[in-house]
Amino acid sequence: MSTNDKLLDVRHATRVFHIGGFIGGSRLVAVNDVSFALENERPEIFTLAGESGSGKTTLARLILNDLDITRGKVLFEGRDISRFRGRSEIMEFMKKVQPVFQNPFETFNPLRRVEEYLYDTAINFGVADDRRSATPVVDGALRLVGLSLEEVSKRHPHELSGGQVQRVSVARALIPRPRMILADEPVSMVDASLRMSIVNLFKKLRDEQQSSVLYITHDLATAYYISDRIAIMLRGFIVESGPVEAVLDRPFHPYTRLLKESVPEPAPAERESWSRRITLSATEVKEYTRIGCKFESRCPHVMDVCREADPPDVTVEGRSVKCYLYSDGGKGLSGSRSAPHGSTSL
Repeated sequence: MSTNDKLLDVRHATRVFHIGGFIGGSRLVAVNDVSFALENERPEIFTLAGESGSGKTTLARLILNDLDITRGKVLFEGRDISRFRGRSEIMEFMKKVQPVFQNPFETFNPLRRVEEYLYDTAINFGVADDRRSATPVVDGALRLVGLSLEEVSKRHPHELSGGQVQRVSVARALIPRPRMILADEPVSMVDASLRMSIVNLFKKLRDEQQSSVLYITHDLATAYYISDRIAIMLRGFIVESGPVEAVLDRPFHPYTRLLKESVPEPAPAERESWSRRITLSATEVKEYTRIGCKFESRCPHVMDVCREADPPDVTVEGRSVKCYLYSDGGKGLSGSRSAPHGSTSL
């Protein structure tokens, strides 16, 4: 497959942070040799899932060209995004790749009316020439997310509910008719009654507007519902990836199994318990810098080799698994099946 056949092509993306300064400090590899691609002609919903601190948002910033990459490349439509120069190239990239972030209140200035952002988006990206021609565009985008221009007109962010502000944020992203939406935890601040309407909207964008969606979440329930493919991240690595039904119905990697078993019920107390369980504490930073598998301290199947070097990427039944259980004739979690082995790229 040539680069022109790929909408997004992430090649060995690596991002290193230096903690405590360059002298006497330590290196934290927040994204470690990550590769995957989205096809150009076949829109899909591709999910990056994992616990807080797994590197999902750092990877999202690399893809948005909001953070310099340490090693590797991110290509969009065959072009290295780090080489975009000049306002026209940057604006064209921004038009085609639109973000939707977790906290919509950080997207909007509390002193500005929300419709001003929508009008500015339509005019700045050349979708409309002036406010008059932008009005039907803005109203149409709002109606896609269950709102209208009349409902939000002359209102500031604090005068809307959190769910309404998030839907306005999604509507804003839809105005340029992007080729890809990068949605980073887009439903975590939306109540349950609206959550499905937003994730269903992503399906609609894929099917009707031919837009791909890079969906970033720790919510495996919504990931299972809307995704075509999923990649599970752990401490900067992708440890398992493939078709969402295969990965979540029958996970191979011990970490994926843990995530699946930790899926919370709707009760608020259980959601809080889940959040506490997956949050990266300061003392867990050492997990990033340890030699070998980043899951070995919690893995019930740990072997000596797991502590000696990073596991290889192994192809198992049409998916990629980063685990010694499946390399060199390992038996896998079943203990009875020899998995095929060999390196692969996502």
